[in-house]
Amino acid sequence: MDDHERHLGDAVELTGQAMKYDDASWHYGGDFPDDLPDEAGATHAGMFLAWALLNNLGGSLHVDDFAEEVAKLRAREVTPGTYFLANCDGKLTDEDLDEDGNAFAAAYFDTPRGGYIDDYIEVLAADLPSVYHAPDTWESFDRLSPVVDSAFAKWRDSR
Repeated sequence: MDDHERHLGDAVELTGQAMKYDDASWHYGGDFPDDLPDEAGATHAGMFLAWALLNNLGGSLHVDDFAEEVAKLRAREVTPGTYFLANCDGKLTDEDLDEDGNAFAAAYFDTPRGGYIDDYIEVLAADLPSVYHAPDTWESFDRLSPVVDSAFAKWRDSR
């Protein structure tokens, strides 16, 4: 794993109490693989957001404003990364998650403290040229989801 990949999921505080957990634009510059489209820089965050939404941890932005789009995600008519790019402009923020979703994201998605990126790489990208080569597919989601489920259960039990 190169230094660029180590920063996947590094959260940054925005103004006031707002939090940006990730931004696809942080990834598709610099060391990003030349053989991939920019959209590949959003797959890891899209997978996390899709997991959160499908586990009823979505913020009101998605629950209320994007209900039709979330229904398409639930029906698997759109992939996690595609949903994320279309509805979040490639940015994962605290608005995307409810209170429990944000607490879990702070504990698990945030690289210095959490293990999401390590789990993501282990499950989806260990044998690939980079973390960005993990495909934005429901097959990938189905492989990753039980690992995130387990991390969530451990996190919830430790509260």
